Amino acid sequence: MTMQVISRPPSGWPALVLNADYRPLSYYPLSLWPWQEVIKAVFLDRVDVISTYDHVVRSPSFEMQLPSVVALKHYVAQDRSPAFTRFNLFLRDGFACQYCGSPDDLTFDHVLPRSKGGRTSWENIVTACAPCNLSKGGRTPKEAHMALNRSVRRPTMYELQEQGRRFPPGHLHESWLDYLYWDIELEA
Repeated sequence: MTMQVISRPPSGWPALVLNADYRPLSYYPLSLWPWQEVIKAVFLDRVDVISTYDHVVRSPSFEMQLPSVVALKHYVAQDRSPAFTRFNLFLRDGFACQYCGSPDDLTFDHVLPRSKGGRTSWENIVTACAPCNLSKGGRTPKEAHMALNRSVRRPTMYELQEQGRRFPPGHLHESWLDYLYWDIELEA
């Protein structure tokens, strides 16, 4: 997947937010804060400004260039267990049905159906397209003669971050490049 690097500021003037170790807090979605939140964080002394846009915001007694990259002053540990959410489940499974591989019409499926005592947990839920989910119904994959593409387990935050790097945004501001690690295509 390729993306373009832009020299003009992205719409809304967002800032890339880095952890105290200068790595993005998140790749997918990319850790961006609106400029208003960034200005507030600067005033509260929670971030260091690393790079700025060529745009100034003013008030009657204040003037400041808008930050394009900031780093948190205090490290936020990334080793906590990820929350079980629909988005994180889809991210773990690469936004693809775990039965047929389709990226369309995604839902989630209980591997061991709830009607048979299956729980809603990382270890029992997979991403499934609506047709596969309907076809499987209240059966196990074995009973439905449907094989899973991979084993089902709880991901680590690191694994979700790595998986998120597979889905870069369409455009990146040039001031963010030193902190992101994707194959990129420079805009002419």
